[in-house]
Formats: sequence, C-alpha cells, structure tokens
Amino acid sequence: MMVFDYIRNLGNQEHPQVLLITVFVAVLCLCLIIGHLLEENRWVNESITAILTGCVAGTVILFLSKGKSSHILTFNEELFFIYLLPPIIFNAGFQVKKKQFFQNFLTIMFFGVFGVFISAVVITAGSRWLFPKLGFVGLTAREYLAIGTIFSSTDTVCTLQVLHQDETPLLYSLVFGEGVVNDATSVVLFNAIQKLDVSRVDGRTVLHVTGDFFYLFLTSTALGVIAGLVAAYILKTLYFGRHSSIREISLMILIAYLSYMLAELLQLSGILTVFFCGILMSHYAWYDMTDSSRITTRHVFATMSFIAETFIFLYVGMDALDIEKWKMTKLSFGTLMAIYSTLIFLILLGRAAFVFPLSALSNYLNRKAERTEVITFKHQIIIWWAGLMRGAVSIALAFKQFTYSGVTWDPISATMITNTIIVVLFSTLVFGFITKPLISYLIPHHETCKIRHGESAVPKDDLNVPLLSFEESTATNIGRAKDSLSLLIERPISTIHSYWRKFDDSYMRPIFGGPVTNQSQC
Repeated sequence: MMVFDYIRNLGNQEHPQVLLITVFVAVLCLCLIIGHLLEENRWVNESITAILTGCVAGTVILFLSKGKSSHILTFNEELFFIYLLPPIIFNAGFQVKKKQFFQNFLTIMFFGVFGVFISAVVITAGSRWLFPKLGFVGLTAREYLAIGTIFSSTDTVCTLQVLHQDETPLLYSLVFGEGVVNDATSVVLFNAIQKLDVSRVDGRTVLHVTGDFFYLFLTSTALGVIAGLVAAYILKTLYFGRHSSIREISLMILIAYLSYMLAELLQLSGILTVFFCGILMSHYAWYDMTDSSRITTRHVFATMSFIAETFIFLYVGMDALDIEKWKMTKLSFGTLMAIYSTLIFLILLGRAAFVFPLSALSNYLNRKAERTEVITFKHQIIIWWAGLMRGAVSIALAFKQFTYSGVTWDPISATMITNTIIVVLFSTLVFGFITKPLISYLIPHHETCKIRHGESAVPKDDLNVPLLSFEESTATNIGRAKDSLSLLIERPISTIHSYWRKFDDSYMRPIFGGPVTNQSQC
C-alpha cells in the first residue's frame, strides 16, 4: 500500500501522464509474456489473455486505490479511431490472401454488408420491444438504432487463430473477409445513423440513409484504391530501395495513414479506405520494394496491429471494474442480468438471420462456377459462431454514442456502457473458450480442403475469352463477346474473376508493379 501511495504521489507531483502510461505499458508487456506461456493452451487465445490480464490488473488497481478507480488510462474514442484502429485494419488488408478474398468477394460482401443491415434490424427491433418490458426505459430512437450497429460489429480474432489458411482456405477467407468488411460497414452505418432525422422516419428516409451508406462505401473504397496505386507507382518509378530501405517502408506507412486521415477529413470511412489501400499496396507496391523491405514491412505492420489489439482488450478488462459506472446504474441486478441475456440472445438471433440464408444464396449463385467446395452446414455453423464475439469496434462505438471523452454522468448511458463491456467480456471469454474445441469437433485437423492451389475456378480455354482484341476481325470480336456474356450468365463470379486477372496482367501490373501470373494460376 505504501509503495502504491508513493508512486501515486510521485505521479501527482511530476509528469502524472508519463507515469500512468509507463504502468500501462508494463502491464501490456506482462500480458504478452502470459500470452506466450499460454500459446499451446487449447482454450485460451490472445484476446482472452488480454482481457483476463486486464481484469486482474484492474482488480489490483481497484484494491490499491481503495475502490476509487480500476483503470490507469481514460478511454478516448478519438485515440482509438485515429491511432489504434488504422494499423489493425491496414494490416488486415495487407495480409489478406487476395486470391481467396476476391474469388469469394460476392459472398464476403453478402455477409459483411447485407448481413450487418439484417443483424442491426433484428437487434434494434428486439431491443426496442424487449427493453421496456424489462423495465429499462429512456433510450431515444437514434440510440436504439445505434445499439443495433454497435452489437452487429464482430470480432473474429478468436476463430482466425484456430483456422488454418492452407487447410480451409474457403472458410478462412469468408471469416476473415467478413470480419473486416463487417467492422467497416458497422462504422459507416453508425455514422450514417448519426445524421438521421429520427423525428420523421419513412420510406424516403430509409432510402436516403441507404444512399448515403453506399455513397460512403464506394467513395471510401475508391480513395483507398487510388492511395494504394499512387504508392505503388511512386515506388516503382523512383525506386527508393536503391538508396534506403527505410524511406520506402516509411513511405508506405505514411501514405496508408494519409489515406485514412484524408478519408476522415472528407467525412468518409477511413476504415474502408485504409483496408483497400492495404490490399492494393500488397498487390502492387510490395513487389516494387527490395527483398529486405518486403520482409520488414510484413513484420512491422503485423506488430503494430498486434500491439493495438492487445492494448484495446487490456483496457476493456480494466474498465469492466469501473465502479463509478456501476454506481450510476439505477437498475436492479436482476434487471441488468435480463438485459445482458436479451442482448446476447439478439446477437445470436441476428447473426443466424443472415448467415444461413445468405450461405444458401451463395451456394446457389456458385452452383455452376465449378467450385469444388461449397459452404457446408458445418462451415455455416463456424461462420455463425465466428461472428458472435464482440470486440474493439463495439466498445469504441458505444463510448462514442454514450460518453463524452470516456466520461458520462447519465445513468442510462452508464448502463449501456456497462452492458457493452459485459457483452464483450461474456462473448469473448465464453464463446472464445468454446471456439477451439468446437472447430476441432466440426473440422478435425486431418481433414484438408478439397481445393488445390493449382486448381483453376474456370476452364483454361475460358481465360482467352475476357478481353477483345483490336487486331482481330469484327466478327471474331462479336463471337467472343457472345461467349463472354454466356459465361457471365452461367458463372458470374468466376468469369468476373478471370476478366480481372487478364486485365491485371495485361495493363495494371506493368504500370504499378507485381509479377505477371501464368494463365493457369489464379
């Protein structure tokens, strides 16, 4: 106790913020060590380790501070959105396996975009109907809509740590792709709801919100693509690596961050922008760098993302013991438990409402695509389960909606913050503990994917169809166009993929960089 008082007094006298950050970084280091020691544990993953470490640290701090506080730093949503979220999303785009991602692009968009809308509707309608029956009243219409988006944002880290890209490439691609697109969609939809006039909600208002959403989605994506292409062109043209590897790595980091901040400045979605910037950089710019820079960039981006994610989960664990928020809540323990249970139930229901129907739709659209592996019922269960965990984005959106710089004096807002933290803790710990055994049971380790790496999604002869030629006769080009149209109707996804591959090899890679693939490869 005396040691803690001494440190606290020292912090009050000299550089208090520096002291608090020092203690938090020390706890962060301890969390990494514990995670390493538990690496082989079949029940625990990095997210669970960080949350449990945060809870233990919060308990110690709460005890030493005599019940005044359980956390070291105060949550700031601007800190999260400006500094912590960009490296996480950029690394997701940079590390994604583009072949599987774009081959399953339509299915990923189904889950990540339309799935968020369906889940948000279910959670919003369910909470607005059930909360008053449980004795929890006082939320506005906009806050109910915000709740739908807050609890529709998934955290697939637990599942991705168990799945193997080489053994289950289709399943890994769907879970990974949907997780990233889901986060971006949730943030875009959340921002669109903040601009909504809830005093008069009709069909025109819904169309307006939908239009704003797709405008933000498309323009943010376009900005990310442009930023990635600009970085690739600069690296290919100027060849920074001949003088310094540090400059080309720094240029990639700064352009990626610039794209995110520019999107936020233009009131677009920085998440979408930096995600697609990462995809374009890994597809083109990465091949314009020296060998040493290629290795360094992958490790640097992964390290920045890992630290940011651990930082967030560690704080969530500490904030779960924030006594001030619990004291502000006026509801009884039974009512709070009923609200938590209701939110968990709505999350389960909202996720099931789109995973199984959209999986069936995806299988139907790919029935003629000669894809050797469909989304089986076991796969659908794993995809459904993978999206049940709630994480960093849910926490950030909840704090953005119900607090001001991490502080609130409203009992209703305090209740929603504690609700969000409990749901994140429960879903991450309980659902996360079950993830590894569940996937091992549904997909034993010895079962491997039927899709072979060298296997093409379309016949080799079809690869000659996509692009027309100015050197051939009009009749030949017309016949080729008819063949292309028939292929597009019969196998839309695989045909579009082959079109893009041909165009990419012929026009994009010679300008922006990257090896030209063989026609027999994807």
